[in-house]
Amino acid sequence: MSVKSDKWIRRMAVEHGMIEPFVPRQIGAVDGGRVVSFGTSSYGYDIRCSDEFKIFTNINSAIVDPKRFDENSFVDYRGEVCIIPPNSFALARTVEFFRIPRDVLTVCLGKSTYARCGIIVNVTPFEPEWEGHATLEFSNTTPLPAKVYANEGIAQVVFFQGDEPCETSYKDRAGKYQGQRGVTLPRA
Repeated sequence: MSVKSDKWIRRMAVEHGMIEPFVPRQIGAVDGGRVVSFGTSSYGYDIRCSDEFKIFTNINSAIVDPKRFDENSFVDYRGEVCIIPPNSFALARTVEFFRIPRDVLTVCLGKSTYARCGIIVNVTPFEPEWEGHATLEFSNTTPLPAKVYANEGIAQVVFFQGDEPCETSYKDRAGKYQGQRGVTLPRA
């Protein structure tokens, strides 16, 4: 298994539609203003957060249960900046739609810009032949409200290519998050 370079990522995105929309180089400034970087990096791809958010609220005193998740635990919000309450979390989705090849697995890690502010980004691996918008989880570990910026970098995806294709892919198993669009809540 090997980590894939920027050249491989560009080829797979252009020839096989692995990432759409695709940014072939890393962007750090737009229209003269600073943004949290996104696009192709040396050995990965910095994904962006869309402007669709689900912000956790406990106004109903619900219990968080992954087998019986109560959608009333979230408030839907759309905007360029999401304010996450202290010691709380929010969900969003990537701008990018992914189509992962059968011999590839990804690992996604939060960007240091957010980590240094106490915002932890959690994204599960993209399994072989999974496709969709990735759902992003943001935890605000601070006692203060925290900002997350839409349409800017939020995490980095690192691509690992196996020596051979897997025997059973996510698509073969009819995975419950296959083809997801929008922010997707837990499914039991």
